[in-house]
This record gives sequence, structure tokens and C-alpha cells, in this order.
Amino acid sequence: MPENAPWEYSLYIPNDPRAVTICRRTLRLILTMHGLIRLVDAAELLAAELVTNAVLHTEGPAALRVRWSGTALRIGAWDADPEPPDAPARLADLGDGETGRGLGLVQACADVWGWHPLSRFGNRGKYVWCELAAQPGVTSRAS
Repeated sequence: MPENAPWEYSLYIPNDPRAVTICRRTLRLILTMHGLIRLVDAAELLAAELVTNAVLHTEGPAALRVRWSGTALRIGAWDADPEPPDAPARLADLGDGETGRGLGLVQACADVWGWHPLSRFGNRGKYVWCELAAQPGVTSRAS
């Protein structure tokens, strides 16, 4: 497969905090196999924050979606709650607390992020996503 060819993966998960680790490890494997190892650390952090929010703040199943366009990596989390995510807190305002950083980290680390409501076959929910642009001048090769 050409290195810039688009691809997409979806991983459906139960509402279980252990799913966050499964998503991180799966994402690492996907990016490594596609030769995008340079994006792994940031992508894992972003995916973990998005999936954690989906698992902690909703009651139903969720999904991690990863899409490579050839120039950018889009990471998204779907959940069954149609309510918009809370506005991201400024990281400097959070102090030493261990919660409330999720979307602030996403906003700080991603090139762009957003969300939109979803409705399909009578099911409602939302999709929260972010993107990491490929670094210019760096080529990727699968191992």
C-alpha cells in the first residue's frame, strides 16, 4: 500500500475503563504498522483522553475511529450521549487535580479538534475528534 494512501479503522468498545488501554495499544500497533511511528506518542495521548471521556461521562458503548488521509491523522471517539462535551479547561487553571484535563490536553496537543452530534437509525450520540498533521519533509515507512 502506498504510504500516503488513505485508510481508516474503527474499534467498538464497551463502557469499561479497561477499554482505554486497549484503544491505546491498538492505536500504537496501527500507526506502527503504517509507518507513522512519529505520531504514536501524541496520538496515544489524544485517543486516551477522547476515549476516557466517552467511557466516564456516558453509559453506553463507544468507539475509537482512526483515519489517515495521507496528510493528517484524525482520531475520534463516538459515544451514545448527544450532549456536547464540556468546554476545555485551560490547563494552567486546573492546579494539581487529576481530573478535568481531557479536552484541555486535546486542544493543546492537536492541530485542530471539534465535535458534532450524530443520529443514525434512531440512535443519537456525538463524535468528538482531533487531528494531527503529518510533519512536512518526513517520510514514513512501515517496518
